[in-house]
Amino acid sequence: MSSHSNLFLAAVILTAGLLVAPALAFDFGRPATPDEIKLWDIDVGPDGKGLPSGSGTAAQGKQIFADNCAACHGDNGVGGIKDRLAGGQGTLASNMPIKTVGSFWPYATTLFDYIHRAMPYPTPGSLSADETYAVTAYILSLNGIVPADGKVDKGSLPQIRMPNRDGFVPDPEFDLRQRRK
Repeated sequence: MSSHSNLFLAAVILTAGLLVAPALAFDFGRPATPDEIKLWDIDVGPDGKGLPSGSGTAAQGKQIFADNCAACHGDNGVGGIKDRLAGGQGTLASNMPIKTVGSFWPYATTLFDYIHRAMPYPTPGSLSADETYAVTAYILSLNGIVPADGKVDKGSLPQIRMPNRDGFVPDPEFDLRQRRK
């Protein structure tokens, strides 16, 4: 190999090493500001912790659902190309369980959380808090959980007792209280 080839090969290796050198933590980024963290801190727990201010009625939610959700979930939450949202009560123990908001979900607050963060497709997070409360109320009304003229908000949503609330049993393998004994 000629000296020019050796020199060229050494230059390529040195350049490649510089390009793939890992960024060191102290040289990369900056701490997030409290306002930036707040933008991402939107999860809602089963107890309602994290719910934003606002409210919505099932009647308001009916139109918002028609405009944003029915294309995938069908009119009245049934018959669309994606998951069925209504019905199915009493089917979970059958040979043909129908998992819907009304038959399967244990907490109404997690329905709000899911809609607010992940829906509607293809523009997740585009609904305001009030619109999300309204769609949540509408879906709950389709399942007979809130009345057709029902209203939900930060205070009332955690109080809703879903039909399958007690259908989830913690696995002892993952129960930290059991491991401490």
